[in-house]
Amino acid sequence: MDHTEVLALFDRQMRREAEPDGPGALVERGASSVRQSGGDEDWNGVLWSDLDAYSADAEIAAQRAYFAARGRPFEWKLYAHDTPSDLGSRLSAAGLAAEPAETLMVAGTAAVVDAMADFRLPEGVELVPVTDAAGVARMAAVHDEVFGPGSSSFRERLARQLAEEPDTVSAVLAVAGATPVCAARMELPPGKEFASLWGGGTLRQWRGRGIYRALVAQRARIAARRGYRFLQVDASEDSRPILERLGFAALTTTTPYVYDPDA
Repeated sequence: MDHTEVLALFDRQMRREAEPDGPGALVERGASSVRQSGGDEDWNGVLWSDLDAYSADAEIAAQRAYFAARGRPFEWKLYAHDTPSDLGSRLSAAGLAAEPAETLMVAGTAAVVDAMADFRLPEGVELVPVTDAAGVARMAAVHDEVFGPGSSSFRERLARQLAEEPDTVSAVLAVAGATPVCAARMELPPGKEFASLWGGGTLRQWRGRGIYRALVAQRARIAARRGYRFLQVDASEDSRPILERLGFAALTTTTPYVYDPDA
């Protein structure tokens, strides 16, 4: 995999040419930025920008004003290769708060499927597809326990997506008996070559048994059947080593800068 070529493809397909990631969202493309806006349950923010030292501050102010007028907190998703080089400092100066950076990791879908061909789940654990609001509620409970209260902000949007646009998302639970122990989802944007993996939080007492890897493998198989060439993850430091062992490569880092007009 040519890392430079794949990163350029990701920038084009998943950022500049991004499509709404849910039925309630709207993507707007300007000359120097792309943003998504929607309701309280949708992701609101800037996906891509092409700025320089002369245009950056005005664009940041315009985006801040746009979302503030709608009473929406928003996120500026900054990648390490975005310009100008001091864009992060400019966002901070405008009142946006940086959250922990993550690593953009990409792997060939077929390679992940092959790497996990002989993998077996721990005894007593099974994978259950999530197809409705009840399943989403079980996913949310796992996320809130693993990542802390409020980590299941995806709940309403995912339930709506499963009901209205089921071909654009896949979600799965790992269950031990009647207990959900890990939950993850995958965005399947139409017409793109990248399927995006999200979640994968595992209850503490079930970690180290390969359950996270099993959910990656399951989603890779689904993505392969749907014709997606690549899998993409915004990886935390906890998941990065696991993904590297599965063949994922780090392409760059991404840092969320968040602005809340009511904060």
